[in-house]
Amino acid sequence: MSLRSGIAARARRIRVVLFDVDGTLTDGGLFYGPGGVEWKRFHAQDGYGIRLAQESGLEVGIVSGRVAEAVTVRARQLGIRECHQGIEDKLALLGDLQRTYRVEAEGLPFMGDDLFDLPLLRSVGLSAAPADARAEVRRAVSVVTRAPGGAGAAREFLDLILRHRSGGVRSAGRRRENRTEGSV
Repeated sequence: MSLRSGIAARARRIRVVLFDVDGTLTDGGLFYGPGGVEWKRFHAQDGYGIRLAQESGLEVGIVSGRVAEAVTVRARQLGIRECHQGIEDKLALLGDLQRTYRVEAEGLPFMGDDLFDLPLLRSVGLSAAPADARAEVRRAVSVVTRAPGGAGAAREFLDLILRHRSGGVRSAGRRRENRTEGSV
């Protein structure tokens, strides 16, 4: 993971972590079934990372330009309350989230992978992109993960945030003994 300056100080101010969907939480492929139903493949490691972030007190949100029932289902499975789909201007949503969570842009990191994510990526305090994001996006962000989109990139970003929020002592990936409810 490539890292640019000041992540520890920024990580402590984070309240909500935002993710694009296609190319970030998925590999970006679009699959259509009978009747035009859209299917998406999500990675279980990303789901578990989202659960760990929520357990540490962070909110996790989705900001997608597309609308897909699969995203709604996945958000519900993971207890993601901030699920915004069909958002043409992702930057416009930033102000609403800042007011809702009473936090500056530094407290709302975002991970995206394509050119339409750039305005939001450039406006938050901590930005990230998967390894296979567009080159222009990789150059613009604070963090580029080793994992590609849909293959653990979100988990890698969340682990980094959790590690820095806790002072690097606790591993974000440590499994809890009594964890049995809910799927990831």
